[in-house]
Amino acid sequence: MSGCCGPAAVELQPSTQAAQPDALPVVVIGAGPVGLAAAAHLAERNLDFVVLEAGEQAGASVAKWGHVRVFSPWRYNIDAAARRLLEADGWSAPDAEWLPTGAELIDDYLAPLAKLLGDRVRLGAQVSAISRLGYDRVRTAGREAAPFLIRLADGTELHARAVIDASGTYATPSVLGASGLPAHGESDAADLVDHALPDVLGTDRDRYAGRHVLVVGAGHSAATTLLALAQLEDTPITWAIRAGDAARAYGGGEADALPARGALGTRLHAHVTSGRIRLVTGFFTHTIERDGEQVRVISRDPSGAEQTITAERIVAATGYRPDHAIAGELRLDLDAVLGSTRALAPLIDPNAHSCGTVPPHGADELAHPEPGYYAVGVKSYGRAPTFLLATGYEQARSVVAALAGDWEAARDVQLDLPETGVCSSSLAEAQEQRVGLATGISGGLLATPLPLATAGASQGGGCCG
Repeated sequence: MSGCCGPAAVELQPSTQAAQPDALPVVVIGAGPVGLAAAAHLAERNLDFVVLEAGEQAGASVAKWGHVRVFSPWRYNIDAAARRLLEADGWSAPDAEWLPTGAELIDDYLAPLAKLLGDRVRLGAQVSAISRLGYDRVRTAGREAAPFLIRLADGTELHARAVIDASGTYATPSVLGASGLPAHGESDAADLVDHALPDVLGTDRDRYAGRHVLVVGAGHSAATTLLALAQLEDTPITWAIRAGDAARAYGGGEADALPARGALGTRLHAHVTSGRIRLVTGFFTHTIERDGEQVRVISRDPSGAEQTITAERIVAATGYRPDHAIAGELRLDLDAVLGSTRALAPLIDPNAHSCGTVPPHGADELAHPEPGYYAVGVKSYGRAPTFLLATGYEQARSVVAALAGDWEAARDVQLDLPETGVCSSSLAEAQEQRVGLATGISGGLLATPLPLATAGASQGGGCCG
């Protein structure tokens, strides 16, 4: 029989060979700090789970900025359930007031946690798509009873009772173009453009030393790179931002509750004032023209006025954005502006909040019309630059409690966050923060990369003392 637009749809029943959802594991995507925190909470509640990590180690994205020291001390960087599991296994926590580097975050916390979780953490397992077994996004009848289908890049498929997506945003950096579109010619100069936080003083030094470097962006990852470049002699530095001045990028200074973050802005301001770093304001990247080993970066502001900067390398510290493509067959309710859930968006809006003023939130605010699917961590924030690790850990705790059916615990969300010295009050200011106070990388608060110190040394001898 045919319907008005072709053959009538036929509702198929889920295969009787498929396992019942309650008998399946929870799949956690990503073995970064928040993904492993979710795994720790699942382990505490005796819920079966598997963690799928695309990289070859726990914290693979963190490893890419391992040379950078974070703003927040260890006491903000360790999840409570993870701490309990590790300490029961004989682990000793690092100095609570020490500011770890990304590498220390992995070596002293993430790697031991992943080792403890054993073969339930699968490395080199890149998720390419998530759906419901036997259901595309359109089909409704019986949908909630169908297991999730997770397909990996190698073609392997897994079934799950629920999915916690902590895959982050590091693999999807924002473009250089000021309107959210790639600048004209951006792809042609890709070999001369690095995204946020290159190891300027280490493995990437030869790419920068003695060359004119343009840093685009006004967030803390831009400041981190600028301060590192300033230590290279005979290396001209230009810093381009869209705002009319850099006051917001300099932050709260001595008023910042995280001293390392305040020191970052203070030192950057000093370099600009001294002339070591040339600041160009009102710069809206529009076109990139390659000329041999140099590039001309042309700004065109909303009035049509143009200005040009010629450089030899570009660091695009313009932030990150979430990629929801793997969940294209799921029913997501995303905020039109931020790309977070619609319920979460007003709580994290960078026009009104910094990372320290985001109110507590959990499973209710992170839920989608697709029951059992939650994005947590920096991916849950979409384009909002207000994420803190401690926030992600509380998200993970709440979501796991909800999956365990403990809604009282799921809804008892609490956060104790440091006040921030950088609070956005307008869209322009928020855009200039870009990656913002937590960089949108893996929940770390990035500071200037200086020589590493041992984890037991006093803070005064560290990079941010």
